[in-house]
Amino acid sequence: VKERTADGGEYGLVGWERCIRDRTIDDVDAVLAAGHLFDAPPTREWTRRFLERDGHHLVLAEEDGRALGFVSGMEITHPDKGTEMLLYELGVDGAARRRGVGRALCEALAERARAVGCYGMWVPMSTTNEAAAATYRAAGAQPAQEATIAVWEF
Repeated sequence: VKERTADGGEYGLVGWERCIRDRTIDDVDAVLAAGHLFDAPPTREWTRRFLERDGHHLVLAEEDGRALGFVSGMEITHPDKGTEMLLYELGVDGAARRRGVGRALCEALAERARAVGCYGMWVPMSTTNEAAAATYRAAGAQPAQEATIAVWEF
């Protein structure tokens, strides 16, 4: 997986054709074209806002011009803990599953988290999502305690 830095250089990893790094406003169309990977089709406005924000990261894996998967993350800083990376969402095309795409994307985000000074990375997930758990373990995550998430809907 290759990740583009803000100046257009490559950030690291090896594998699929390329990955798109966060905050590159020129990549809005590529994210929109990968809409099938998201829970709902991304909008131009929300994609632009996400990519423009400091601490927001989106890596998109492509092969032969087709989006295979993406991972998004957000840096979270707290006064007594420092900065950590929240892996917000991982999506891999059905035809690309079990090829290491999800693992490579998680590793790319973890590498980015280290590069920006995060002390760790975490992801909330359902305890019954065995595929996600296997992907995260393959990318180096350790299991944590079970948690319950409370939600406010506005």
